[in-house]
Amino acid sequence: MSFIDTIKEKAKKNIKRIILPETMDIRVLEAAEKCVNEKIADIILIGKEDEINELAATKNINLEGCTIINPFNNEISEKIFNDLYELRKEKGMTLEQAKEACLTDYMYYACMLVKEEKADGVVSGACHSTANTLRPALQIIKTKPNCELVSAFFLMVVPNCEYGANGTFIFADSGLNQNPTSEELASIAASSAESFNLLVEEEPIVAFLSHSTMGSAKHADVDKVVNAVNIAKEKYPNIKLDGELQADAALVPSVGESKAPGSEVAGHANVLLFPDLDAGNIGYKLVQRLAKAEAYGPITQGINKPVNDLSRGCSADDIVGVVAITSVQAK
Repeated sequence: MSFIDTIKEKAKKNIKRIILPETMDIRVLEAAEKCVNEKIADIILIGKEDEINELAATKNINLEGCTIINPFNNEISEKIFNDLYELRKEKGMTLEQAKEACLTDYMYYACMLVKEEKADGVVSGACHSTANTLRPALQIIKTKPNCELVSAFFLMVVPNCEYGANGTFIFADSGLNQNPTSEELASIAASSAESFNLLVEEEPIVAFLSHSTMGSAKHADVDKVVNAVNIAKEKYPNIKLDGELQADAALVPSVGESKAPGSEVAGHANVLLFPDLDAGNIGYKLVQRLAKAEAYGPITQGINKPVNDLSRGCSADDIVGVVAITSVQAK
């Protein structure tokens, strides 16, 4: 059984209500049909029924089993508009602006449904930017208690790979934070370890990556990673983590033993923490394209309820995979 099939089986055991707000995209409707057929989630679509059904008919997509909520005439809409206004009025939002936001950007309506406990999570981003996907989530659903930072990771599944957890890794932050501070890197490490434990159900082993291993190079960028490791070790003593480590020292046992003897992480890492977004984004795309890895994400962590972004180049199957991951996160 593939990794994503394992995730789907977990999702099937505790069905969650997941919203797909981008009903103007045919890939989203294809994914909705597959999710219902595979019974991995109860799917909620937002939009006008006639427009959704007309688009679905162009590809003979059967949306029976999906719930379609039309924000223009649904009985809950007035409450949604008023509650959003109450939530954001101190930031200057008027009631009319709250209504307009919900009716012109379905992410606002979707996030309000989650806040009102009418749904358990949202998957969006097939035809919207990360900022447009996450801004409403951060404004409405907000961060988890005691979580310092929202971050994003890719769940990487590398075929025929003896490293990590049978080729399964988390790469973080690969989708959100441009140049995290040492404190932010430590926070991302803790969230990523928690996500790995939840989704892979194996012990996370976190490597803070750098172009240096244990002082082999001197630079301010290295200092940032070293400081992050020290902060993380103090704040999260129960997480197995170490650094700074070059990628080969983090992954390959013989190299890890040579470059970082005595480290319980070197050569065994399954959570790779990148020093900045450039490295994280480049790293996951290289592994995806050159090693033909499955890349699921960017998956967000740190939001009070799961709201996940999609790559705008995603396929319907990619969306189904992220829906399954979102369902598991919602547990």
